[in-house]
Amino acid sequence: MNTLALGPSWLDPDYLLNTFGLPGLLLIVFAESGLLIGFFLPGDSLLFTTGLLVTTGQLKYPLWLVCTLIAIAAILGDQVGYLFGRKVGPALFKRPDSRLFKQENVEKAHEFFEKHGPKSLVLARFVPIVRTFTPIIAGVSRMNYRLFITYNIVGALLWGVGVTVLGALLGKIAFVHQHIEKILILIVLLSVLPIAVEVLRARSQSTKTDAEARGNASGPPAGPTSGQRRRHAKH
Repeated sequence: MNTLALGPSWLDPDYLLNTFGLPGLLLIVFAESGLLIGFFLPGDSLLFTTGLLVTTGQLKYPLWLVCTLIAIAAILGDQVGYLFGRKVGPALFKRPDSRLFKQENVEKAHEFFEKHGPKSLVLARFVPIVRTFTPIIAGVSRMNYRLFITYNIVGALLWGVGVTVLGALLGKIAFVHQHIEKILILIVLLSVLPIAVEVLRARSQSTKTDAEARGNASGPPAGPTSGQRRRHAKH
């Protein structure tokens, strides 16, 4: 199966799976689920391609075993991210930018967590970059550990197992094999769509706030002075 490299060749799901196999897949899922260095990895398209390769026999492991190991890797990744967040705490928001770390990614994840609460651990699984930083933010916020574990497991199953099984089911359809490049591009576009929506919404809100601030700065029309009021009173 030939897929389109959505970026550098070493980020192409087909290349990664053919080169590193199942161990490499599990390491990528683990890193993208909670390590700061894993935010750029191709999680969604990689899981979909994995399911497809299992169905076609190119990845010679039973689907149930692959899904089980993916779920475990995703759960452990979030777990490490949560513990890292608890240890680092608020200092994470003061960390300077570097090639692999951008403060804006932390802020996006924090806003996402504040907006959606505990269920963000499930929703974030389907949003690149945000899924890497959300468990860390949960740790910084000292989210109840039992509640974290619950949502962590649910998110890992829905994302890790769900996307892989979807790839396996669709992999039995000839149309999917004939248009795999387009399908992978569509998966990537759908995964970044929530980020694009949030960016546009934030810009719209910022524009509205600026307009209101300018309106308040101009103030209401000035009323009559005290002298004018006295002259009107005499008349």
